[in-house]
Amino acid sequence: MSIITIFSGTFCKEDAVIPKILDHTEFKLITDKDLVAEASKLSEMSKAKIMRAFSAKASVFNKFTHEKERSIAHIRYALAEIMLGDNLIIGGFTGHLIPRKISHVLRICLIADMKSRISVATKENGFTEKEAVRQIHRQDEDRSAWVDTVTSSSDPWDPSLYDMIIPTDKIDIGGVPSLVMEHLEKDILKATDESQALAQDFLLGAKVAVALAKEGHNVDVSAKHGSVTLSINKHVLMLNRLEDELKSIADKVPGVKAVVTKAGKNYYKTDIYRKFDFETPSKVLLVDDEREFVQTLSERLLLRDMGSAVAYDGESALRLVKEDEPEVMILDLKMPGIDGIEVLRRVKETNPEIEVVILTGHGSDDDRETCMKLGAFAYLQKPVDIDLLSETLKKANEKIKQKKESRN
Repeated sequence: MSIITIFSGTFCKEDAVIPKILDHTEFKLITDKDLVAEASKLSEMSKAKIMRAFSAKASVFNKFTHEKERSIAHIRYALAEIMLGDNLIIGGFTGHLIPRKISHVLRICLIADMKSRISVATKENGFTEKEAVRQIHRQDEDRSAWVDTVTSSSDPWDPSLYDMIIPTDKIDIGGVPSLVMEHLEKDILKATDESQALAQDFLLGAKVAVALAKEGHNVDVSAKHGSVTLSINKHVLMLNRLEDELKSIADKVPGVKAVVTKAGKNYYKTDIYRKFDFETPSKVLLVDDEREFVQTLSERLLLRDMGSAVAYDGESALRLVKEDEPEVMILDLKMPGIDGIEVLRRVKETNPEIEVVILTGHGSDDDRETCMKLGAFAYLQKPVDIDLLSETLKKANEKIKQKKESRN
């Protein structure tokens, strides 16, 4: 049982190399899309949301939702299960999730110089040179961010991450399969009882990480012969309580024999550990041009474990809706540029699943009627009682959850 991982730069002839290796080895190809589809089934998160884990740009809500971390946990679980099969090529980002200590994995990187990559992009993909450079830089940024996230290496082409680096601009592509087979035949890449046990450890750790993620937790997990170690990488005020909760969840995962916790490498930084509360809205977009008011409101909601992002005008709000998909919006009516009623109209046309709470100090009865007809969830007046607003947000969140459950 051997596994090949192939990580490639954009326009480095990956589409030519992988089919040749497949023909020569008769291995089965597993792509990022395959693993994302499986991770989506495991998590009930959409495939589109999980794919965002590969992007350098995290959601503005991620520090509250841990959505990227939950996505990676489920991708890792899907990968660990598939890895128990025979003779696989894992193409794309996900191969970097496999621990280096699992020895029966041949790690390959395909790369080329910028001139060659631009040439491939312009000749084979129809890009202009300017478009090609922009695309290469953007996708290299995604690769760099991903590799840094899962390996702590800031260089996606770091030779220590791979067994083979293949310069596709300097080598005959037709000779790559033979080169790969030479490496596969080395004893160090043969599956052994020890390497298979490490793969089982990888699977157990992935199962525990998913179990924790489903309860809103984000910690590093490793496993060895049934003993699981949980590393807490953010400072927490009541450590003993958190450790007890984490152990209680991990203990219930089949195959776990013992659980220990420890402070991770980032534990003593200023960031505070936050469990994601599925019962509380954590993707709230506050839209108001009164900066001091909206910043204070954001802080008061955070004290109630509700995460929010802030936009100070209608244009910025609509851009955030497009990029980050908030679940609930608190919207003022009177703003320069695009006013609140127009923002509400556009949001309900493009993203009707977003629940919009109007919060205004200048609205009329006619405005209230217009907003409710356009689909606003609630219409509140400033100054608002924070408890009333919190309760309204929770009711909006409950409506969103019920809609999701009815679709499943």
